[in-house]
Amino acid sequence: QEEKNGNSSWDSSSSSGFILLGLSSNPQLQKPLFIIFLNMYLVILLGNLLIIVVIHSDSRLHTPMYFFLSILSFIDICFTSVIVPKMLMNFLSETKTISYIGCLVQMYFFMAFGNTDSYLLASMAIDRLVAICNPLQYALIMSHRRCVILAVASCVISHLHALLRVLLMSRLSFCASHVIKHFFCDTQPVLKLSCSDTSSSQVVVMTETLAVIVTPFLCIIFSYLRIIVAILKIPSASGKWKTFSTCGSHLTIVVLFYGSIIYVYFRPLSSYSVVKDRVATVMYTVVTPMVNPFIYSLRNKDMKQGLGKVKDRIKF
Repeated sequence: QEEKNGNSSWDSSSSSGFILLGLSSNPQLQKPLFIIFLNMYLVILLGNLLIIVVIHSDSRLHTPMYFFLSILSFIDICFTSVIVPKMLMNFLSETKTISYIGCLVQMYFFMAFGNTDSYLLASMAIDRLVAICNPLQYALIMSHRRCVILAVASCVISHLHALLRVLLMSRLSFCASHVIKHFFCDTQPVLKLSCSDTSSSQVVVMTETLAVIVTPFLCIIFSYLRIIVAILKIPSASGKWKTFSTCGSHLTIVVLFYGSIIYVYFRPLSSYSVVKDRVATVMYTVVTPMVNPFIYSLRNKDMKQGLGKVKDRIKF
């Protein structure tokens, strides 16, 4: 009988799908939120596309750091495009539904692109470490071939992680409510809906998340500890500041991205808070990809010059 009920709930979830509650259930807020997030999404698309165009059009920016930055900008566009268009549609829709398969697909690409972001940030930290601590062999160590290998490895590991997570989630049964108290299909709110025993799933999710997310994070921490030690050895204060300023943009993005991720994912399911987690998730899914282009262009002299060249070409 138990097996029969389990199969029945599986069929129900597969056929009826889920309802995404969104950022707010207040009908009066739907259109204002639509306008706000549409503008944010357009800024993400235009800003990150501009970064890619500037880097590829200026030969002085054909370096490992900007190679990783151009890929990061492309991944950020993909990352937000997995979530925001559906969220915008739901702001103007009364049903706010997502199919069962659509939910798993969204979850897969969200995790794949999100984890690629974190591995690219780790690759950029390695780049800064080599540039500051071993400048004489920088060109040899950070060759184009090695940069491509790091970028490809970031994508492959992230997609394998996403596949494992989605296969794990596809084994769950959903018996009662199909209302996801979130604006997209994320792991924690979907686990909350399951009537299966999720204790083993939670252990696997936490262990696997620790392995995949903490690995690049620890790589970033290690790189910056080495960088700080190297900077402290520089005799002049101006030299210290000049060297550290080359890491400022990257470090700002790391703090924004990982700060919100740690808050959302590294807590037990019992302490899950709908409102707080929505705000934190908006930070790394929408706000961080939106501010990336501004942080890298406004704080970086080479990017400013590249932007100036593109602007002159457009005028011409």
